[in-house]
Amino acid sequence: MKVNDLMVKEVITISPFAKLREALSKLKSHDIKSLVVEKQNDGDAYGIITYTNILKTVIAEEGDIDMLNVYDICAKPALTVGKSLAVKHVASMMVQHHVKRVLVVEDNELVGFVTMDDMMDELLKQVE
Repeated sequence: MKVNDLMVKEVITISPFAKLREALSKLKSHDIKSLVVEKQNDGDAYGIITYTNILKTVIAEEGDIDMLNVYDICAKPALTVGKSLAVKHVASMMVQHHVKRVLVVEDNELVGFVTMDDMMDELLKQVE
């Protein structure tokens, strides 16, 4: 199976300059657990902001959602893969790097993302 067969193509993005309140609002309104942080130019990398980043900064470290920008806490560069890569290699990469999501790019442009949950859902479909 290839990444293209499993990836989510509808990706919600956010500016790195947005405040955390806006990020939280997007997460809530779309009922999702992460946002892709937009790159600023062709040579830039995408980032990702997740519940984990937010919990660490806002809850554990008492950060202010109206003072912090997305770029203050996002993971950048985010791990990326091509859509023709075999899913088994993506799974290995996720385990090795301790991440639950990787972005899918084509010519350094975002085309989707793959999550560990997507992979597990596919695996569980094979179990009766």
